[in-house]
Amino acid sequence: MGMREENFRRSLSHPCFNGCGGKNTRIHLPVAPGCNIQCNYCVRKFECVNESRPGVTAKVLSPQEALERFTAVKERLGKIDVTGIAGPGDALANFEKVKETFALIRGVDDEVTFCLSTNGLLLPRYAAEIAAMGVSHVTVTVNALDPIMGKRIYRHVEFDGTRYSGAEGAALLLENQYEGVGRLRDLGIVCKINIVMLKDINDTKIPEIVEKLKKSGADLSNIMQLIPVKGSIFEHIPLVSNAEIISMRKNCEAILPQMYHCRQCRSDAAGTLDEDISLELMQKPCEAKLPEYSTGERNPPAENKKRRFFAVASKNGMIVDQHFGHAKEFYIYEYSDRGVHLVEKRDVPLYCFGPQHCEGGLNAPNIDHKDAIDAILKILEGCSGVIAMRIGDAPRNRLTEKGIEVFTTYNYIADAVREAAEKRG
Repeated sequence: MGMREENFRRSLSHPCFNGCGGKNTRIHLPVAPGCNIQCNYCVRKFECVNESRPGVTAKVLSPQEALERFTAVKERLGKIDVTGIAGPGDALANFEKVKETFALIRGVDDEVTFCLSTNGLLLPRYAAEIAAMGVSHVTVTVNALDPIMGKRIYRHVEFDGTRYSGAEGAALLLENQYEGVGRLRDLGIVCKINIVMLKDINDTKIPEIVEKLKKSGADLSNIMQLIPVKGSIFEHIPLVSNAEIISMRKNCEAILPQMYHCRQCRSDAAGTLDEDISLELMQKPCEAKLPEYSTGERNPPAENKKRRFFAVASKNGMIVDQHFGHAKEFYIYEYSDRGVHLVEKRDVPLYCFGPQHCEGGLNAPNIDHKDAIDAILKILEGCSGVIAMRIGDAPRNRLTEKGIEVFTTYNYIADAVREAAEKRG
């Protein structure tokens, strides 16, 4: 079996390349803090537990600490199928640390699949070494078709000690990205392309980007929604809708296989795509405590004039980490003069059954979203707001019509409820 065939075989157990989100495990080791480009949508706060997006980690690890984390997580999970390095900066801008980390892990596990993510600036330089150290899968983020588009996305590029900005920097980055993808193909490495879909910047040109990358040698593409980051240049640009993302993926599927299950994971993610345990490993306790009054009480005492109820979409009751449409239950929290307290959990019908059923998806007409949202609205009666990691436009509008304000965040529940209550007034 050739190298490329062997690497495609490994894709069968790689959750990002094969969609086996609930079955196979992966760990991201945040050993790469430095970055050599500045994207206009990125602010890298390394020690941040309150965000779920690429470029964020609770702690940057040394290679030895990464080995210790790998060993502990493997003991916890029983096995790790894939070990990846995805930042929080760029893997290839920290290549010596990446090499050392992979060497340490290969010393204790000769079966685990290695992958890494990069912006591709240094990919032509390091492609051969990447293959030599056993990396079988590489993800390259490519957002532009040409330098004119690129200069709107990238503030600057640093290459061999020189900083390039504008179209000059974008041209250098794009040239190396496309050349690097071709080298990966020649070396037998499976290559996925991440593309952040940016409204009025690259959204109409994505099929051309995908077509060009296919010719370079890409095997798969992943078109993603922008996650707005406070303090970034793109903090306030309009977002594409879920329907637009799905439609673009469908259009590009005729060119290159598409990824539909991306979670846009943190740089310290661990576990399966469906059940990430990275936040549990941080061991930060939830600040919310049970109320002194009985569970289920919904009528506010007279003295608590500021009392508000918020419905929170959460997988584990600690973090706001779930899409509104994926929630089967909501944690109902009270905000009052006494602080933030859990009141109860309320079961709700599932609003979304996956991308193929979402509003604007191919099978959307077969799903009665109206009945689902009507039932959810009834169940959430009495709540001032809903707090979720994300939410579609249609349910957001229905909630707003009923006077239920929507807040999207990724945060500890107690902090998220406080912030929502303060904004609500």
